[in-house]
Amino acid sequence: MLRLWEIFWTFLKIGAFTFGGGYAMIPLIQHEVVARHKWLSEREFIDLLTIAQAAPGPISLNTAVFVGYKQLRYLGALSAILGVVIPSFTIILVVALFFTEMRHNSIVDAAFRGMRPAVVALIVAPIVGLTKGMHWWLIALSAVVAVVVWHFGFSPIWLLIAGAIAGVLWATKQGGKVV
Repeated sequence: MLRLWEIFWTFLKIGAFTFGGGYAMIPLIQHEVVARHKWLSEREFIDLLTIAQAAPGPISLNTAVFVGYKQLRYLGALSAILGVVIPSFTIILVVALFFTEMRHNSIVDAAFRGMRPAVVALIVAPIVGLTKGMHWWLIALSAVVAVVVWHFGFSPIWLLIAGAIAGVLWATKQGGKVV
């Protein structure tokens, strides 16, 4: 029961103190799950992020589900989901109740504008972290794929499928050994 509470509390803190959406939560999740609690290795976390990104739904929620499930199966997944969702749900509920009064509040507007650079940094940090240990040509390929998706509006789904096929073919060519 204590471990269930630990999973819930960890994801509640992450959900409560992260602004900017799921991608902004990744560095906090990584710190808590890999460095602090050692529930996953760095490699497992990167693999989990890949699966969480490819699965339907928000990446932060998918990541919480996978981490919770790996620790305590279904109860762990439920505990992590509740932890990560309750803060956002509560904040959205409060904002919805008072939106008409806050909509044109210059202080609230200034606070959100002031948080934007931090949110961008929280989104960029996991991207930089994911490149550690990658070959330079994979980093370059990632940049090209990002430009193709952003500039040409190409669907990332097709690029994920193509990447998965290329990875399987590469591993097969290497004799099943992943480099």
